[in-house]
Amino acid sequence: MCFLGAYTNQLCTIDPHFGASTLHQWPGNGLKKRDTLSWYTNVTIANGSAVLTDGAKRDREIWAGDMTISIPAVAVSTFDMEPIRNAISALLDLQHSDGMLPYAGFPFNTFNDVSFTYHLHCLISIAYYFHFSNDLAYAKGVWDHFTRAIAWSLGSVDSSGLMFVTSDKDWLRGGMGGHNIEANAILYYTLNQAITLANIVGDTASASKWGPIASGIKSAANNLLWDAGANLYKDNENSGVHPQDGNVWAVKSGLTNSDNQNAAISAALKARWGRYGAPAPETGSPATVSPFIGSLELEAHFLANDPQTALDLMRLQWGFMLNDPRMTGSTFIEGFSETGDLHYPLYSSDAVISHAHGWSTGPTSALSFYVAGIQLVTGSGQTWRIAPRLGDLKWLESGYVTNLGSFYVDIKTNGQGKINFLRFHTPPGTSGSVSIPGVSGTLVSGWKKRGIPVTRQVNAINGEAANIPGGDWTLVPDA
Repeated sequence: MCFLGAYTNQLCTIDPHFGASTLHQWPGNGLKKRDTLSWYTNVTIANGSAVLTDGAKRDREIWAGDMTISIPAVAVSTFDMEPIRNAISALLDLQHSDGMLPYAGFPFNTFNDVSFTYHLHCLISIAYYFHFSNDLAYAKGVWDHFTRAIAWSLGSVDSSGLMFVTSDKDWLRGGMGGHNIEANAILYYTLNQAITLANIVGDTASASKWGPIASGIKSAANNLLWDAGANLYKDNENSGVHPQDGNVWAVKSGLTNSDNQNAAISAALKARWGRYGAPAPETGSPATVSPFIGSLELEAHFLANDPQTALDLMRLQWGFMLNDPRMTGSTFIEGFSETGDLHYPLYSSDAVISHAHGWSTGPTSALSFYVAGIQLVTGSGQTWRIAPRLGDLKWLESGYVTNLGSFYVDIKTNGQGKINFLRFHTPPGTSGSVSIPGVSGTLVSGWKKRGIPVTRQVNAINGEAANIPGGDWTLVPDA
């Protein structure tokens, strides 16, 4: 799945002179009219020689929501940062005078659609780009764009402490509006990303201002939108829908109040799975299975300390996407119905569905960050954490490269999640920590025939070791 996610995003990385001619596809006022029209890929959508788009064939445009999934997947596979930067810059060039960012890039932006969530996804993309590239000059260069965009979102936070959404534009889900849980969880996540970035670029005043607002969003969301009977958040205070997107974002963002609440959400989401994957009830009936939101659900299960459920969902949903004869067998599809039909709500013709869509590549980064456990704590991995969670896997070898160097792990377990062999490499000059719960032993620097052994004791209680310098390390478990 790692390789296929990488290939999907490679196909979605295009020459910016060959973007889709949306204006030709969508004349008049009916989106579905595009189904019967020819597709032209002759529009310049960004500067530079390459740009990351949402789809290889459709839309071939820049969508920030898609980049929330595709940027981490690119980072752990090809590490092709320039097309990401070009995509972000193209969106920032279209920022409105009031600070609002476009729903999508040119030429789709000419419809002037307002999206509270995709506006925030653009800011998350900036934070992700910096996190993986450590490109401080770029972060400082776009900081005015960033702060004006944050101010635009905060202008919709009302007396409840939550953002009040007045547009239905999102990822084609229904019911968007009011004190929407998805939008507010994304805003909470964005504010915390913004606080971290503000402190790095030296804007401590903004960081101090945004912190209390974020705390207010968390408190209000749990007071107003948490449904203890369902162990899920409601779409808004007047809704009976418990959406997939808002609940996975609540876990991902840390909007929840406890590990127990995360575990409860994880279990409730799993209970809704169907034959082909995790449904999104916010899309109506029959529900859509969205690999976009499903990618975020994978992360939610890992964050809820349930790696086995995440692996089971990969096998179920992405296994269907890879093995069904209607698929390509090499790329990930945009979405499909919970019935297994290759149908997506917007399109009157199922032939329009994209079969290579970057927002469906979540397993690529999830396997690297959570199963292999190679996590970059600060920019490019200057500090890192090795925290593998293998579930029922017995062996794993994984790695990726940043501009600081290579990260690598080789792990063996007893098949029930307990690690009995671990060796890893991180770039010299970096430092980090290791988390292997239930394991005690010694970390020895230098693999066989490499260097002078130096030992570090892994805590016998919770398998934690800190302040480990970059280099080669091997775990020697206690007998």
